[in-house]
Amino acid sequence: MQIVGEPSSKLRNGHTGMVRTALEREVSSVVKTGRCTGCAGCTHVSPRVTMRETSDGFLRPKVERAAAPSDKAEAARFRNMCPGLRVSAPAVEPGGQLHGLFGRYHSVWRAWSTDPVIRTAGSSGGVLTALVSWLIDSGHVSQASGVSASESSPKRSVPVRIMSRDEALASAGSRYAPVGALEGASLDSKSALVVKPCEAVAARSLTGRADEDGESSGPVLLSFFCAGTPSQNATESLVEEIGLDPDRLKSLRYRGDGWPGHFKAEDTDGHRSQLTYVESWGSHLGRDLQTRCKLCVDGTGESADIAVGDFWDTDDRGYPLFEEQEGISVAIARTRRGQELLMEAAEAGVVILESLEMDRLVPVQPLQVKRRQTLPGRLLGRSMAGFPTTKYPGYGILSNLFRGNLKLYKSALGTFRRSIGSRLRGGSPDR
Repeated sequence: MQIVGEPSSKLRNGHTGMVRTALEREVSSVVKTGRCTGCAGCTHVSPRVTMRETSDGFLRPKVERAAAPSDKAEAARFRNMCPGLRVSAPAVEPGGQLHGLFGRYHSVWRAWSTDPVIRTAGSSGGVLTALVSWLIDSGHVSQASGVSASESSPKRSVPVRIMSRDEALASAGSRYAPVGALEGASLDSKSALVVKPCEAVAARSLTGRADEDGESSGPVLLSFFCAGTPSQNATESLVEEIGLDPDRLKSLRYRGDGWPGHFKAEDTDGHRSQLTYVESWGSHLGRDLQTRCKLCVDGTGESADIAVGDFWDTDDRGYPLFEEQEGISVAIARTRRGQELLMEAAEAGVVILESLEMDRLVPVQPLQVKRRQTLPGRLLGRSMAGFPTTKYPGYGILSNLFRGNLKLYKSALGTFRRSIGSRLRGGSPDR
């Protein structure tokens, strides 16, 4: 690639060459300090941005160092969009409510798809797959953007365009690996996006959607409860652990085909192997997350129109059970637009909805609760170690820190020690 830029005798890193552009400096700062989510929102900011996989197995933006008249404007738009820099608490709409742990909402439901094929294929109750299929069939949207396994390399997850029920069904099930779902996604009002919570934040910023204006100017935002993005390396090592070659796979499924479903892989010779959800996520994938995910304020899609997660059954002590059964989701209408669509889908017989109180989510989503409660401590520890952190205005981080208990300060100390250790080892900010 030919590099064009302004000449300089020395760059900040001490090497001679070309001065970095404003956009490059902004993007590089987020990546180098471990704040990047890999959402690919920045590919909509400038055509000079592409997503590339790092040696650690995460997707990171790369900016072409070329002179551009729009460079400063692109840098400003990046600062406004990037969920690695800032995530503001979405405003509560008129008629809406606010929960201290799970954010804004209009209604909360125990939900599942009425289509048994979709319900089985989905990660929990198949609600997102059912909604996407219905939105397209009913003409609410002309297309949807989602994520699926790569046809040429099933170990990888890639963005896909969904135009039919069959394509929605082919994308059903979680993909616990890096993928920039916003890359190439349409952001107009006749589209739907199925995205992680951080990607919903970026999409809302890119489309300029305000929380007070009726929510009709941009794409329908559908999100899901997210516990973090594992590295691509984690997937490949897990495939090897179950005795298969990651480069010779015919198919790979992380979840679905039951609830919670198994991690399943099959190679081109017909050899198959699988692990339970607890084994694959709890003992392997969930232990190799990017740093930004460990410092996330929103794992439940507060910026989406509709957010969906697992509604686990619990034992007598209140702990979630992961026994195989028919899938059940929690569906949260976050906005008026989401409320209207969810009610219409139920009236059309697409999903079953049973009303819930938001507090019922506390025991069935313990990881989301713990992360939210200890986040102020983890942000403090990261800051004490000299790393800049994502800003979270409107989430009460400081007030919660001052009211914090011993567990919160233990979290701060643990994060501080890990961050200092990473710096001393000279490793990646995602380690």
